[in-house]
Amino acid sequence: MDESIIVLCSNCGAKNRIPKDRINDRPKCGACHMPLNIMSFYDRPVVVTDTNFKQEVLDYAGLVIVDFWAPWCAPCRMVAPVLERIASEYAGTVKVAKLNVDENPITASSYGIRSIPSLLIFRDGKHVDTLVGAMPYEQIKSRIDYHGAYSSN
Repeated sequence: MDESIIVLCSNCGAKNRIPKDRINDRPKCGACHMPLNIMSFYDRPVVVTDTNFKQEVLDYAGLVIVDFWAPWCAPCRMVAPVLERIASEYAGTVKVAKLNVDENPITASSYGIRSIPSLLIFRDGKHVDTLVGAMPYEQIKSRIDYHGAYSSN
């Protein structure tokens, strides 16, 4: 298994493969030699709320998939490990976020979430796609790839 991540350069957009054990060495882009923003590296889902949704999703430069879920929802629990895998495999190119609809009704309502799990895909803060229901890894991966993401595997 390859122990590296792909980080997009925020300056020129080049994809850079960084070994995970070198992530703290202040890597530079291989194309333009500018420092890479490793702060954009997420290898597991992040929790988003009504309060931080704008900062974590809408202000994020890149692809974000937001899982609208609830702890009582069995299909939501089925899709959780799939999203963990997606977050790990797409670390550095896709941010995976989880929003509990029971605790964050404002954001859920603003996107018209009526069925969970609902996975909303955002690119550069714009809502570009919606997946509803518990879907297998291959279907979710296909939609992410369609929107231009790049897996490190």
